[in-house]
Amino acid sequence: MAEAFKQEIEKRRTFAIISHPDAGKTTLTEKLLLYGGAINTAGSVKGKANSKYAVSDWMGIEKERGISVTSSVLQFHYSDFCINILDTPGHQDFSEDTYRTLMAADSAVMVIDASKGVEAQTIKLFKVCVMRHIPIFTFINKMDLEARDSFELLDEIENVLGIRTCPINWPIGAGKRFKGVYDRNTKKVSTFQAVSVGGAKSAEETEYHVDDPALKELVGDELFDQLHEEIELLDGASDAFDQELVDKGELSPVFFGSALTTFGVETFLEHFLRMTQSPLARTSDIGMIDPVEEPFSGFIFKIQANMNKAHHDRIAFMRIASGKFDASKDVYHVQSGRKLKLSQPQQIMAQERKVIEEAYAGDVIGVFDPGIFSIGDTLCTPGKKFTYEGIPTFAPEHFCRVVQLDSMKRKQFNKGVTQLAQEGAIQIFQDYSLGLSEIIVGVVGVLQFDVLKYRLENEYGCDIRLEPLPYNYIRWVKDPSTDLTSLKRISDCKKVKDMKDNPLLLFANEWSIRLLLEHNEGLELEEFKKN
Repeated sequence: MAEAFKQEIEKRRTFAIISHPDAGKTTLTEKLLLYGGAINTAGSVKGKANSKYAVSDWMGIEKERGISVTSSVLQFHYSDFCINILDTPGHQDFSEDTYRTLMAADSAVMVIDASKGVEAQTIKLFKVCVMRHIPIFTFINKMDLEARDSFELLDEIENVLGIRTCPINWPIGAGKRFKGVYDRNTKKVSTFQAVSVGGAKSAEETEYHVDDPALKELVGDELFDQLHEEIELLDGASDAFDQELVDKGELSPVFFGSALTTFGVETFLEHFLRMTQSPLARTSDIGMIDPVEEPFSGFIFKIQANMNKAHHDRIAFMRIASGKFDASKDVYHVQSGRKLKLSQPQQIMAQERKVIEEAYAGDVIGVFDPGIFSIGDTLCTPGKKFTYEGIPTFAPEHFCRVVQLDSMKRKQFNKGVTQLAQEGAIQIFQDYSLGLSEIIVGVVGVLQFDVLKYRLENEYGCDIRLEPLPYNYIRWVKDPSTDLTSLKRISDCKKVKDMKDNPLLLFANEWSIRLLLEHNEGLELEEFKKN
């Protein structure tokens, strides 16, 4: 029994897919699901073949705008592995959701557009991966379209992101001249030929040895000679594959392909599964928690309200960090000190759900939130008491006053803003003196204001007006007992408190922050707060 339990954990792989918008992240996610048999056609959940939207994009505003706003959790089986993909929003205005999701991942796949290279959002997300020292794999996508020089792309990854690269395969040509990829280990070339099948593009693949005269005939003398020159250059100059450096997040294995045509996706998946590890030990306030040796424990990294509009439910996403979760047994919620049963635990496939009885370390499951969970909370086996390291709350950079247009709907409005704040998509503040009669919302990216308005109107039936405020900086006051009204030179900043009554200050610029600190000796301000 113990051996079977260990094997269940060892076959799990939990990773996040990150990229700049439009690099092809959602397309790659779907093609991986196709290989795992989790869906029948791209853009559809099994049994919903008429859906026009990406599997992982389920919220109304995502379908309208064609962007990913929330992180999705997608589980499927491939070969002997059980894979949990954490699909993240590509848009920078929703990067905070991505930061939190990366806390639940054991490794990351970075998708890069072959024509654009390393883009701004990629850099930001990559830094979070580096901070966590997790393995990073690179998939250079859209090789069937016009692309930059492959060596130039590798140099850019190394110089801009500061990580060494090791190409596992290598492209032959690009765009209209894209002929396939060479596998450096097997010395074989998979050739690329785009075909259209039932409206969905996929690529026909034929394998040749790199020295096969038939390959030369197929790709032409110029590309054949160029490939052999580049192989020689790669073997002499590029970093050798080193599993230890990959595990430390210091060397990124690089793959080339086209997610849209599925070319190179299965090869990438097979290499990735061999190069990644099963769930690792995680840091807690009592030391490292081993995923196999320790009994059940997990932490909540995301809360989503109204996934099922008819029931106005709240789902908490929990990463199981150790042991086996058994739905019939009580768990201990450390923050509230309560024992409880987790109601209808589910495996999530975007908005599709399946009730489960058990899950193992590495899995991500959805559980109903009885109204006591917050992001970063620890759940464990009764009798144990420890907390996993906190998930940071990032400082918002944009602020609006929220004006409710129908005073008769005050109850729905309060419920709506409170629930959306608990999800972590927005942060809610009250005026320091006026309290709840003036609600201020802070966000990391301005597009979140649109999502707030959309969701309050569509999910809670509340019409609102958002009035922009002239502030771009927020600071938590380190000592929560500080009386903000007693501070000097406070006139050009706004005094607020968060939903836990912690005092905060909003500033228009950094100069105002410095001035306040100069005139109030001993005052300490913080840029972010750990939950």
